[in-house]
Amino acid sequence: MRRFSALLGLPFLLTIAACAQQAGPTPADSLPDRGAAGFEQRAVDVATAWQAAPNRQPWQTGYVPLQDATVLPADPKFSDDTRQAFLAGWYRQQIELPSTSPADGTIKFPDGTLTVPLVSAVDAYRQIDQGDPPRCPGRPATPPPTTTTGPDGSVSSEPSTACIPLTVTGAQLGTVAIRTSRGEAQVPAWLFTVEELSSPVARVAIAASVVAAVPSPSVAPVQPGTELVSAQSVAAVEGNKLTYRLGVGACDKDITPLVLERDDTVVVGGRVTRPSGVCTEQLVIHPVTVTLDTPLGARTLLDAVTGAPLLLTHS
Repeated sequence: MRRFSALLGLPFLLTIAACAQQAGPTPADSLPDRGAAGFEQRAVDVATAWQAAPNRQPWQTGYVPLQDATVLPADPKFSDDTRQAFLAGWYRQQIELPSTSPADGTIKFPDGTLTVPLVSAVDAYRQIDQGDPPRCPGRPATPPPTTTTGPDGSVSSEPSTACIPLTVTGAQLGTVAIRTSRGEAQVPAWLFTVEELSSPVARVAIAASVVAAVPSPSVAPVQPGTELVSAQSVAAVEGNKLTYRLGVGACDKDITPLVLERDDTVVVGGRVTRPSGVCTEQLVIHPVTVTLDTPLGARTLLDAVTGAPLLLTHS
């Protein structure tokens, strides 16, 4: 089975910037099949190259994660400050974490299981903790009290916002859903309780020694001046709905997501209309949502420009 579609997302451009919150993607609508033949041939070439990529056995029988190893199992109810702290990896430890590695754990794939060695809570915490936050311009490193005077002359103190870390108050070994080369799997993970969030922060507990590398297919480079743009990463996979991020120019117009479905692969990319005049050299992230004929499942999701598998990321 092979399916090609060209879809248009409503104009919605996001520039990656520190301390900025990204909005959601815009649903896609059908467009005339403008330039579809060129993309379809490119997508066929990418899918063929993937089949010929070396070292693909671990992709089919081992553990190859296709998303961040730090996962939010539920809505954490972020504020702007806690979102920034999570994305930057700012944590502070308020408890003593177990330093001994637990017994081997089991990954549960849709097509079977795999027994793997696990890391300790201390090691998992070291992987999520990226250091202390810097001073934000015009904001304190800790939230000092702000004194206010009421109408009756009374004085009260309220905390002001600051660049502060997330507070870890607990840890337990559990499981979390992870997108892998073999579909969504239930994977052993350390679940860290965070005081400022309504959901724990999960970190995959699998030892790095058993994580297989992603195969590297060999594809011809895209010709200069092409209107084809690359898919940068995956934002969400929900049933038949697939949201991914295109990397476009600041002045590009008519941004159109493109999809080629096969039984074992899905190739995605985008097409744009380039500006005729001068424009700044700036990468803009443009999220788009498409509807597949069937759920992605264990099919490999490939970028039409690089030929590489796409990862599910937080941003």
